[in-house]
Amino acid sequence: MSSFNSPQQQRRPKLSQWLIDRTPRFFDRALEKVGLKYFKWLVLLLLVISIPLIVTQLRVWQQAVIAIFLVILGQLIVQAEEQESSPEISQYYHLFMVWLSLVTTLRYLFYRTSYTLNFDGWLNSIACVLLYSAELYAVLTLVLAYFQTLKLKDRQPIDISTIPQEQWFTVDIYIPTFNEDVEIVRKTVLAAMACDYAPGKKSVYVLDDGRPERYKEDDPRREKFRSRREQIRKMCNEIGCTHMTRDNNDHAKAGNINNAFRQTDGDLVLILDCDHIPSRQFLLNTVGFFYDPKVSFVQTPHWFYNPDPFERNLLTGGRIPVGNELFYKVLQKGNDFWNASFFCGSAAVIRKSHALEVRGIAVETVTEDCHTALQLHAKGYKSVYYDKIMVAGLAPETYASYVGQQVRWARGMAQILRLENPLFNPNLKLTLAQRICYFSATSHFLYGYPRIIYAVVPTLFLLFGINPIQGLGLETIAYAFPHILLALFTNHIIYKTVRFSFWNEIFEFVMAFQAGWVTMLALINPKLGSFNVTDKGVNVRKRSFDWRSMRGLVVVIVMVIASLFAVPYWILLRPEDWQAVLVNTLWSGFNLILLIAALLVALEQPQIRSAHRLARRLPVIISSNNQQIVGETVNISETGALISVASWANLPDEVEVEVLGDFTARVLLTARVVRISPVNATETHLAIDFVNPSRAQMDNLILVLYSDVRQWYSQTRQNIDQPFVSLGFLATSLGRSLQDIKHSTRHLVRKQVSAVGEVYWDGHFFPGVATELGVTGLRLELQGRQATTGDRILRDDDLNRMRAIKPMVGLLLSQQMENLPPSKFVVEVSAVKEENGRIVLELNFPLEFQQRQSTKVKQLLQVL
Repeated sequence: MSSFNSPQQQRRPKLSQWLIDRTPRFFDRALEKVGLKYFKWLVLLLLVISIPLIVTQLRVWQQAVIAIFLVILGQLIVQAEEQESSPEISQYYHLFMVWLSLVTTLRYLFYRTSYTLNFDGWLNSIACVLLYSAELYAVLTLVLAYFQTLKLKDRQPIDISTIPQEQWFTVDIYIPTFNEDVEIVRKTVLAAMACDYAPGKKSVYVLDDGRPERYKEDDPRREKFRSRREQIRKMCNEIGCTHMTRDNNDHAKAGNINNAFRQTDGDLVLILDCDHIPSRQFLLNTVGFFYDPKVSFVQTPHWFYNPDPFERNLLTGGRIPVGNELFYKVLQKGNDFWNASFFCGSAAVIRKSHALEVRGIAVETVTEDCHTALQLHAKGYKSVYYDKIMVAGLAPETYASYVGQQVRWARGMAQILRLENPLFNPNLKLTLAQRICYFSATSHFLYGYPRIIYAVVPTLFLLFGINPIQGLGLETIAYAFPHILLALFTNHIIYKTVRFSFWNEIFEFVMAFQAGWVTMLALINPKLGSFNVTDKGVNVRKRSFDWRSMRGLVVVIVMVIASLFAVPYWILLRPEDWQAVLVNTLWSGFNLILLIAALLVALEQPQIRSAHRLARRLPVIISSNNQQIVGETVNISETGALISVASWANLPDEVEVEVLGDFTARVLLTARVVRISPVNATETHLAIDFVNPSRAQMDNLILVLYSDVRQWYSQTRQNIDQPFVSLGFLATSLGRSLQDIKHSTRHLVRKQVSAVGEVYWDGHFFPGVATELGVTGLRLELQGRQATTGDRILRDDDLNRMRAIKPMVGLLLSQQMENLPPSKFVVEVSAVKEENGRIVLELNFPLEFQQRQSTKVKQLLQVL
């Protein structure tokens, strides 16, 4: 071992070195000698030592001092962890905070149980039991989450390039589809075909479950599905993949995959939702894990390139991590440490032989993916979670679709909890850690009723005097304050880039009533409910509000507001209860901020763009005439891009643009420049729209955008949670959501030229100079009002007629060389202006003459 300390260690004071560097290494050496068997006894000893810290009774002022000390200590540890570069030392900070948080939480729970339960009267008793049950659920959820995230496992891919290709596994790629738009499916199929792998070892199958026969002859959906199936079949033939159907729709997606299992021969199966477009290195990064014969499946993150309803309707601008980041960036990595990562139904490779041992994909629940993983783990097989984004999918684009997806997950997880009982079922051969991970996941969606109780309880006191907590006041705050804040600090260490403070409460409030209802029904009768397909590719054109889904939440908000209006009456009539009034008022005010933000998620904001922009930095070559400009995309979509170039260039409104991917893919497109915006002295932004791309060009563009990706920009997030900033951002949700929608402005972008022009109007030619020219039109400044032929004068009534009828007129245009004949055009007057004493005509080239005139326009653009 080197005798030199790192520069960071040398900069630390000796006391800090002892606490931060030497103490963790001492524990490393000590625990390594102790071994796992005796380590368990050490944990038990720590728990015994913690008991006095939990049960010792103190006076109010003493508990307040302890609370302040614990909060300050927790904040100092969080700050030290944020500055720490060593993952090992960060892990020690995390473990210490977990212990400190648990001790503080159990101390609060002991206090609540021993001194504050209020059974004075049946109304108080009911409220007391409900609130206490909700708190017990919250504490259980906290403990389970701490266990799941005790250590995160970061994996590196196994390089298979050293293995002879004839020894590589054969892989089938399944793309199940039901009613999705054919263009959505096409993107995924194109990228699946482009996945890098050994020749002849990969096959792509579109599993088309959109059967027209499931509808009656007179049902209009029958013709719709028949037409769609024919389009899917033609698309598969064109691209070169296999179109697979079946004669029923039994068990929805799970049945569709199981049917394919019996008909294909691959060793491994990559399953992709039809909107999950894979990057080209997907197989190369995942297949290597299967050379461990115990590995059943490899799961990768789901990532969505479009904003979900939370991002769009709360107008977060990408500043807030989306809902699935917590699961894929933290929980799945924590589960992987315990060999309990979940199969998520897509973006995963599964070993078919293992799947067939458990009768294929599970069909007993509507979350067939997690249920299948449970069955495979119960067989003693391994799972792998590889945290690299390698699919780009479509998130639900409307609040209703989001609710439908979440309801299905809630129902399915409750079904697994009811049918399998993963924590106690002796028939499941799971480790204790796996049981805890599955119990945590399947009980998570029970949050609905506890979340509603937290919102309603303070209103019951302020409106009706119902008090579930005996002696509620400053003493209760002294115990609850460190419990809440230390849990927040502990979660911050592990979640700080994937879940911002208070946003979990927003997610839960949004789904509280729906999740509570479906989980209760699923626990009573797990056979209730059916698999529903989440709508994808829906465009929201105008603002709307989903009153039906938010009825329950609206009632709760009305109660909270009414309770705040009741506060002055308490102060006037019952001043002796000021402590309880203060606590419940603060509680209700906090709830109101969260509830309003949750309500606004159902206020659909229209989508400004026709296609979603990707924040990808791709090399671009812009060609116009004989010049080339190299730039880089700031963002890009299937319809256009924003390009950064080093300096302003005199470009026409139509250019050729070549976009290059991260590897070898590229596409050449015709583009129209719609806006030029100087950024600074050395940078200019060009906004362009792609003009009538062909089918081949669109396919190549799809590969550049979604397949030829080295690393998606959302792989790492730089923003770190700041609790007060996060709460402030939530509090301003109403103002953001109701603000006017600003559409991006477009300007006429033309090449700056100087050309001789004459416009033919009412039998006479009037001379002018063309100062701007593009493929769609030009600007002509008239050189006075006198015609070049005869004595005709252009009068004001002529100009008014042009403005009114926008006539088509003749135009002669040429360079300023007398020996070259002018080009003749038919143009349409779009605007007539008078600037600085000159008459300016804005002229457009009519679409009906485009094919005949466009060549001459482009020739002029080259020489002018």
